Amino acid sequence: MGKREATIERKTNETNIKVTFNIDGAGNANLDTDVPFMTHMLDLFTRHGLFDATIVAKGDVEIDDHHTTEDVGIVLGEAFKQALGDKKGIKRYGNAFVPMDDALAQVVVDLSNRPHLELRGEWPAQKVGTFDTELVHEFLWKFALEARINLHVIVHYGHNTHHIIEAIFKALARALDDATQIDPRVTGVPSTKGKLS
Repeated sequence: MGKREATIERKTNETNIKVTFNIDGAGNANLDTDVPFMTHMLDLFTRHGLFDATIVAKGDVEIDDHHTTEDVGIVLGEAFKQALGDKKGIKRYGNAFVPMDDALAQVVVDLSNRPHLELRGEWPAQKVGTFDTELVHEFLWKFALEARINLHVIVHYGHNTHHIIEAIFKALARALDDATQIDPRVTGVPSTKGKLS
């Protein structure tokens, strides 16, 4: 098996994003974004998934954080999909529960090539600092779409919005780490169709 790594760049009139993503990493994050809360979440994601990621994201945050957050989701999803390659030998499915103080989040993924997001949960607050919490959905949806994964996020409970979102990102990381592992028992790809691409 070769190195499962990819570099993707996206430049528009609104943002300039570059992501290098290594699935088989050690949790090393080199992050430089214009959205501090997303930087924090991406750091958690990288470390708890034992991925390696370099993410540089500059955008029109003088308007708001929407374009930058959305485009990071797009580019990170593209990098994840490309790094995963032909998916031969992977476990395909992943599931993780993560508590964060008062909050408990669950993330279930299927690296199916059929993108879908189900997000069951509410944010007690509309903002964490200056970050609009509705952008979590935007990020997750764009990541799932471009990574072409089936992503289910369930917030079982929690009353601190920061803790809820943090639990989601940690659970996402651990579920993806689980799903991307190579299972020596798997011949080809784990699908009766014969393909996951």
